Amino acid sequence: MNVKKPVFSYIEFYEWMVQLVNNKQTSGEKQTENLIQFTELNLSRMKRLNKTTKLIPELENLVTGLKKPQVWYVITEAWCGDSAQNLPVIGEIATAGDKIELRIVLRDENPELIEKYHTNGSKSIPKLIAFSEKGVELFSWGPRPKPAHDLVLDWKENPAGRDFEALEKELHTWYAKDKTQTLQKEFLHLLSGLKN
Repeated sequence: MNVKKPVFSYIEFYEWMVQLVNNKQTSGEKQTENLIQFTELNLSRMKRLNKTTKLIPELENLVTGLKKPQVWYVITEAWCGDSAQNLPVIGEIATAGDKIELRIVLRDENPELIEKYHTNGSKSIPKLIAFSEKGVELFSWGPRPKPAHDLVLDWKENPAGRDFEALEKELHTWYAKDKTQTLQKEFLHLLSGLKN
């Protein structure tokens, strides 16, 4: 896959987020107060998930038992709330065994890449695309677990007086209650469907 730098591991991305927050910045050219605040909030979400994420045994066993190497690209940005809720778990999955190489790339640096992986016609992130070591696409996932995505789609179709802030609160409350379980089960399903 042809991507523009920077390309991060999960640890490198997290450390970069720390630098951005310390410098009161975000990723990309738009350096608005809102996006900078989202980045700061996202760092605290990631910090919490780094401490609390524990893989379900079935997923951990599956990942440690993988025989064939995979390369996972995650397209994201520092200000993305869904990314902060999912990327720490994806990082944990990737490092549970030794067959998954995780590469995190920035959406706005790679417009041709996100153009290939739209979600319902939008450039929603995070978006993960998994490849075999020979470059064959294995699966894609994103931008969020299905129940969370359904919640967003429902809001878009029928906001019922809810503004974006109300949606954000509802969405992140869902993440807090779910405790990464749905995301992990989705990856268990995706990886189980591959010929190992």
